[in-house]
Amino acid sequence: MGEIDTRNILSLLQTGVMEMAGLLPWSSNYSFLARVRGPLGDEPEHEMTAVYKPRQGERPLWDFAAGTLCQREVAAFVISDALGWDIVPPTVLRQGPHGVGSVQQFIKHDPECHYFTIEGSVDFRRALQQFVLFDTLINNADRKGGHVLLQEADNNAASDRLWAIDHGICFHAEYKLRSVIWEFAGMPIPDDLLADLVQFKSNLGQIRLALRPLLTGPELLALERRLDRIIEKATFIQPGPGRHYPWPPV
Repeated sequence: MGEIDTRNILSLLQTGVMEMAGLLPWSSNYSFLARVRGPLGDEPEHEMTAVYKPRQGERPLWDFAAGTLCQREVAAFVISDALGWDIVPPTVLRQGPHGVGSVQQFIKHDPECHYFTIEGSVDFRRALQQFVLFDTLINNADRKGGHVLLQEADNNAASDRLWAIDHGICFHAEYKLRSVIWEFAGMPIPDDLLADLVQFKSNLGQIRLALRPLLTGPELLALERRLDRIIEKATFIQPGPGRHYPWPPV
């Protein structure tokens, strides 16, 4: 992930000293901007901006077990990392000022830039195809346009780096996929992306160990079944049954 090794970022997020910077607006659950300070690789002291989502700030949902949204945020990173796609920013589960919660590296971005401003762009085609397969695999019930971030580039250069955020309501054992990204529906999955999924399946034993503290047994089984279905069909999923868009869409 970029110039800094992901493992070093995870170590900083997990063990660094966390200080609150403020409450993030427009979140359905309590989300805080935080500063995390500590060693990063060869740097003895580094400060990183992060998004902290404490378990006790989660809004109760009828279809997801209480207190599990922060765990699902971390599980989404585990899947992204295991696929080698690096589309979810480094995320850990740790104790913070408001209790246990997920802590994710903050991605600097323009909130006016999101999926609906890049839809159909050739430059982002491969990344968005990864997003669709990722969302299908984790059964994302809330892929809004605003959950697709275009990272701000340094030195005023154009950026082509997309990130996926907000994965608190994923991994349900029942089908709940709701997304705004349907531009590839019914198309064949590119061979290289399909190969990534096959490789992911071959590593499932190790991945399952990382996911076991975060998800339930039925959720893990459903994840494996979705993976098998994607590989078998080798096409991007079609919308439905039922409502297949999140609300609001952005």
